[in-house]
Amino acid sequence: MDSFSTSSLSPYYHLIFTFLAFVISGLIFLFSKKNKSKKLNFPPGPPGWPVVGNLFQVARSGKPFFQYVRELRPKYGSIFTLRMGTRTMIIVSNADLVHEALVQKGQVFSSRPRENPTRTVFSCDKFTVNAAVYGPVWRSLRKNMVQNGLSSMKLKEFRAVRQTAMDKMIEKIRAEARENDGVVWVLKNARFAVFCILLSMCFGVEMDEKTIEAIDQMMKTILMVLDPRLDDYLPILSPFFSKQRKWAMDVRKQQIETIMPFIEKRKKILENPEFDKTAASFSYLDTLLDLKVEVGEKVVDEKDIQKMSYLNAVIKELLRKHPPTYFSLTHAVIEPATLGGYDIPTDANVEIFLPGISDDPKLWSEPEKFDPDRFFLGKEDADITGVSGVKMIPFGMGRRICPGLNMATVHVSLMLARLVQEFEWSVYPEKTRVDFSEKLEFTVQLSVTNENYHTP
Repeated sequence: MDSFSTSSLSPYYHLIFTFLAFVISGLIFLFSKKNKSKKLNFPPGPPGWPVVGNLFQVARSGKPFFQYVRELRPKYGSIFTLRMGTRTMIIVSNADLVHEALVQKGQVFSSRPRENPTRTVFSCDKFTVNAAVYGPVWRSLRKNMVQNGLSSMKLKEFRAVRQTAMDKMIEKIRAEARENDGVVWVLKNARFAVFCILLSMCFGVEMDEKTIEAIDQMMKTILMVLDPRLDDYLPILSPFFSKQRKWAMDVRKQQIETIMPFIEKRKKILENPEFDKTAASFSYLDTLLDLKVEVGEKVVDEKDIQKMSYLNAVIKELLRKHPPTYFSLTHAVIEPATLGGYDIPTDANVEIFLPGISDDPKLWSEPEKFDPDRFFLGKEDADITGVSGVKMIPFGMGRRICPGLNMATVHVSLMLARLVQEFEWSVYPEKTRVDFSEKLEFTVQLSVTNENYHTP
C-alpha cells in the first residue's frame, strides 16, 4: 500500500468528492455485485460513511496514510478494517497474525489485489514479478529473476561494477565537499551509486552520468504518477481525472522512449560482441573480479564485510527501526480465507504494517531505541526472512518475499562501509540534532534533508 495523502489535491476535488459520494451512493449499491446474503465477519475498524467508507476520513485528515494507521492501532488493535471506497483494506501489524497469513496459509495469501488502471499500464497488465497474481506467470518471472539476475553467482559477476560505483560515489562526495566547504548531500550521491549498479546489472552497457541522472529523474516521475488518487478508490469519479490519466500515458511513453534504445543496443551486443567491446566485457568483467585498488590503507572489499560484525549489527538495527517501507507489498487471497478468526474475502487488500512488528515491546526490549548492540552483543536476534520467527520482516516474507533481499543487503553494507572508511562525518550545521522524522517516497526517507559535513 502506497502512502495516501490528499494534501496535493485541490479543494476542488474535495468538493466534487463530497458531493458525488452521496449523489451516487444509490447507484453504487444498486449495481454492486457483492453477495449480501452472507454478512462477513470483518475485523473491527473505524465507522465510515455509506459507499465511501473511511476514504473521506483519511483524505480529510491531511496525514500520511502510515501515520493515520499508526494512530488507529491503539484503539482497534493489531488487525482492523478500513473501507476505502470500493476497496476493503485489512491492516495487519501483529507477528503471530503475519506468520499465520504468510507461512501457515502462505499459498492462500500469496496473490496480489486488482490494480488501478494506471498501475496496470506500468506493470504491463500485471506482468511483473511484484505485481503478478500468484500462479504460473509469477512463478516463471520470479524463477527467471532469481536464477538469471539475483543469484549469488550472478551477484559476484557484478562485483567490479559495485566497486566502480562506490569509487564514483566517493569521488562525487569529495568534489561536492570541496565546492561547498565540506557540506555534502549524502542521499543524492548514494542514490546515484545505486543507479549505476542497477542500470549496469539491467542493461549491461555503460551509461554516462547525465543518462543515469535522467533515468533517475524519470523513475521519480513514475512514482509520482503512481501515487493513489481518489478515482482509484471510487472509479466513478474517473471522468474528473482525465488530465492525470493523460499525464500518466505521457510519462509511460517517455519511459519507453528512454529505455528501448538500451534494450536494442543490448540485443545487438548479444548478437555480435564486436558491436560494443566495452559493453560486452563490462557485463561480466571476469578478469577484474579480484582487482583491488589500494590508496593508502586497504580499501574495504566485499569479502571484508562478512567479518564486520558491528557493521552488520548496525544495518540490521537500521532495517528494524527504519524499514525501507511501512507496508509490505499488498497481499490478496486466492480463495475466501480467515485470519485471526476474521473473514478475508478475495477482493480485500491485506496490508502488513511492518512497524507494528518491529516496534512491538512484546518482541523487543526498548523497541523505540536505536541500539545495534542488541544484535552485536547477542542480547536479541531476528531472522529478517521470517523463517525462524516473525520479529522484523523489512523485505516481506513467505512466497512473496522480496527476491532482491541479498542484493540489497550487499549494496547497503558495501556503501556504508566505504563511507565510514573514507570520511569522518558530523551533522551540519554544527551542534544541531539529526531530524529522524519520516516521510514516504516509494521507500521511507527522512522528512527533512539533513546536510552532512565530512572530513577526509
